[in-house]
Amino acid sequence: MEQEGPISYARTFVRALPALLLVVGAFYDYLTPMQFSAAPLFTAAPLVAAPLYSRRGTVLTGAASVLVVLAIHTRLGILLEADAVTELVTVVTVAVLAVLINVLVRRSSEQLASQREIAEAAQRAVLPRPGERIGGFAVAVRYEAAQADAFIGGDLYAVQDSPHGVRLIVGDVRGKGMGAVAAVAIVIGAFREAAEQEATLEAVAQRLERALAREGTRRDSVDAFEGFTTAVLAELPHGDGAVRIVNRGHPPPLLLHADGTVDALPAREPALPLGMGELGTWPDRAEQHGFPAGATLLLHTDGLSEARDAQGRFYDPRARLAGRSFAEPGALLSALAAEVRRHSGGFLTDDMALLAVRRPS
Repeated sequence: MEQEGPISYARTFVRALPALLLVVGAFYDYLTPMQFSAAPLFTAAPLVAAPLYSRRGTVLTGAASVLVVLAIHTRLGILLEADAVTELVTVVTVAVLAVLINVLVRRSSEQLASQREIAEAAQRAVLPRPGERIGGFAVAVRYEAAQADAFIGGDLYAVQDSPHGVRLIVGDVRGKGMGAVAAVAIVIGAFREAAEQEATLEAVAQRLERALAREGTRRDSVDAFEGFTTAVLAELPHGDGAVRIVNRGHPPPLLLHADGTVDALPAREPALPLGMGELGTWPDRAEQHGFPAGATLLLHTDGLSEARDAQGRFYDPRARLAGRSFAEPGALLSALAAEVRRHSGGFLTDDMALLAVRRPS
């Protein structure tokens, strides 16, 4: 809050700058000998206004610059002298250019706003935000994009209630761009269908493997055949204080107990990421852990655990969260996002997807 005052004053000053340039230029031309000219100030005023004002504001600023120059030349009796005419023509030309610049800037801004709306719609379609309570559990998700103004990349999350319990997935698709977004859509779509139909978490993982394999055969690019997705799947059976986990090459989930203890839940038998089935087949085995009342399960992508500070040190969520408690999962994710930004100096090298689920006390 302390920084908002100076920023607000700076914005006010910048918006008032065209008028100030005209006033200073008028006094300068009027009070100094005729061989001195304030033409640079009169030409700067509409150029400054172009990216800041509306089209009408830019036109009015340009017109005001021309009128001020005419008034000064008339007052000094040099209206028809060569230097005065040259100065007037220069100001008129710059004023017209400023209006053209304003049109281009506004058009670019409208296109950018449209692109942002499309990106937001794509994120809502591909990664819809789950409800705050699902199957009796408190749920929160968060997506932090490494690239400014980006809304969706290769990280993914989903929560699905099913007859077999609440099922979760957090994953990270290899690669960037639209290919990664397409892979995210495939994994999320296959997960939602499999979570409802398959009796075991292992069968859900196999459905995802087959879905990515089918997609790979449809694409011609090398990246499609070499692509893979790291993922961790979890299942929270109804009425059972346990969590079952299948980990396919992904950072292990963390279990935050009510007393501040934090446990990592690594896979006892490492498995290949999804989409690498052609390298060999290993049966998925869900590993079961206790999930007591009041505890929170945190699933995340490596954008969290691989965030580096200026000295190259990784952010360690287990160490940072030990001994702390949070009122609800959303507060936990907000604190994590803020800490990672501070740890990395505000610059993330990778997207970060976070999913937290709390078992009621």
